Amino acid sequence: MPTNLIVGYDGSPAANAAINAGAQLFPSAHAWIAHIWTPPFTSKRLRRRLRAAAESADDLAELIEREGAREADNIVGAGVALAKAAEWDAEPVVKRTIGSDGLRLAQLAERLHTDVVVVGDRGLGRTEAVIGSVSDMVVHYSTVPVLVVPNPLLTEEYAALAHGPVVVGYDGSAAAEAATDTARRLFPDRKVILAAVRDDDRDVVAGPATEGLEMLTVDETNWFGRARDRAIADELIAVGDRSDAAVLVVGSRGRSPAREVLLGSVAVATVHRSHRPVLVVHS
Repeated sequence: MPTNLIVGYDGSPAANAAINAGAQLFPSAHAWIAHIWTPPFTSKRLRRRLRAAAESADDLAELIEREGAREADNIVGAGVALAKAAEWDAEPVVKRTIGSDGLRLAQLAERLHTDVVVVGDRGLGRTEAVIGSVSDMVVHYSTVPVLVVPNPLLTEEYAALAHGPVVVGYDGSAAAEAATDTARRLFPDRKVILAAVRDDDRDVVAGPATEGLEMLTVDETNWFGRARDRAIADELIAVGDRSDAAVLVVGSRGRSPAREVLLGSVAVATVHRSHRPVLVVHS
C-alpha cells in the first residue's frame, strides 16, 4: 500500500527540494500538496496596483483576497506538477488561515489521515529563517511523523536517499520504541540501524521493537560549554554520516495535549543541526 503523505508547499526552492527528496524516500506515494496562505498574501507590486484600482478600503480588501486566492492556486499547481513529475499521485489542497501556518498544516495532516508530513527547512518571506516558523511549528504540534528536509543536500547525501539505510536514535524509552516501529513501517525494504548513546557508561536496554536490528553503541562526548542534547544529536548525526544514511529518525516525548516537542530536546537539536533529512516521531 503506498504511503499517504502531505507536503507543506510555498513555492520556495526548499519546498521544491522537499518534494524531490520525499519522492526518493517514498516512491509512488499519494501526496497532498498543501499551500497555507494568510492575507494580505499578494506581492507588494500587486498591492500597489490594487490600491490604485480600489475605490474604498473594503474594495481593496476584497481585491487582495481575490488575487491572493488566485496566486495561492497558482503556487500549489506548480507543486502538484512537480510532484507528478516525481511519479507521485498528487492532489492540491489550499487553505486560508489567520495564525500559525504550521499548526494549520499539522491539523490538515491529522484530518487527511496521512502517514507523514514533509516540509523543507527554509521558505520565502515570513519563513526565511533557518528552521522557520512553519517547519518549526509542524514539528512542535503534529501528531503525525514529520520529515524535515534540509536544503541544500550535497550530492552524496541526495544519492543516499534512494537506497541508504535508516538510522534511528535509540535510548530504550517509549519514544525510541515508537520511532523504531515507525521507521520499520515506513521503510520496510531498508536497513534500519539503531544508534544508542550510552549514559554514564550504562548500556541501553533493547525493547521489543529492536528485534533483529543492528545496534551501534556510541559514547556521549559532551564538550565543555555544549548542551547535552546537542552532544547526543551530534553523535547521532555522525552515525548517519558514517552509515551514509538516507534519513535520521528520532522520537520525541510530547508534553501537552498537542504533543508539543520539548524545546532543546535531542529531537529538536537533531532537526536543527542535521544536514540529512530527519523524521520526528511523536510518542
